[in-house]
Amino acid sequence: MVVNVDRYAQDGAAEWDDFVLRSRNGTFMHTRPYVEYHAARFTDASLVARTPRGRIVAALPANAVAHPEGRRLESHGGLTYGGWVLAPETTLGDVLGAFDGLDEHCRREGYSSVVYKQVPRVYHRTPSDEDEYALFLRGAVKTRHDVSSAVPLQSRLRPSSGRREGARRAGREGVVVHESSALGDFHALLAHVLADHHGATPTHSLEELALLREQFPQQIRLFTAELAGEMLAGALVYDCGQTVHTQYLASGERGRRTGALDLVVLHLMDEVFQDRRYLSFGISTEQGGRVLNRGLASQKEMFGGRAVTCATWSWRP
Repeated sequence: MVVNVDRYAQDGAAEWDDFVLRSRNGTFMHTRPYVEYHAARFTDASLVARTPRGRIVAALPANAVAHPEGRRLESHGGLTYGGWVLAPETTLGDVLGAFDGLDEHCRREGYSSVVYKQVPRVYHRTPSDEDEYALFLRGAVKTRHDVSSAVPLQSRLRPSSGRREGARRAGREGVVVHESSALGDFHALLAHVLADHHGATPTHSLEELALLREQFPQQIRLFTAELAGEMLAGALVYDCGQTVHTQYLASGERGRRTGALDLVVLHLMDEVFQDRRYLSFGISTEQGGRVLNRGLASQKEMFGGRAVTCATWSWRP
């Protein structure tokens, strides 16, 4: 299949976003407002694949990176995942053509390598593994293989007795879970927890989260556990439709003692998103997937989560 691959043009934002929203494997995180919220940190190099008649068959959020071995095209360095977003009618032949067009574009523009992050299967509304076959054909090398966890909400395992008891304890002590607008308080709690336990900082600044939440008020939602006006724990959730992702989970010391985060997560599964397909947690791996944080993975499994892989590939076009 002949497919033409060209740079995304800024005046094509509405067309891009309409395509993503009707796609079979894209989420609001592939729309232009989300891709570009941190545009100052990335040189955008997004691509659009079209048939000779101009119909979009795939869109690739991407950025260019200077590298000692030559310029590199990444899909996309500012996104957790971001391979080709596909239309419902896009065929395997279309995707193979899109990869051929991508390689031709990279050679023409002087890119020496491509880094490609697949969209995890829990975000596929219909089967969308065409890209993995195309990666195999061009000899792409898997350079990173992270493991996340997702709870299948329509056929889930019962949470462990410890998670259920934690939620009951929080309830007995009067902890209440509700949707909240206190993003600043939650970010402060999150930053404190990450600094104390991991020597890290949140990926998003408070200003970035506030901007994103303003742009996506229906998709980015905050749920907190409170007792006597004190925020004990919380979950910042990305609502991607069939799959809901806990972008950030945080619990302070008092929250850990009372089981407040257990109450938050079970509230999400049992009441807020009980009609969805998956509740997804973040990755439990480090060093490109080569080190598994077994304790973190076990905590997610106690809620009924099971492994979801997140693969990154590289090749020379």
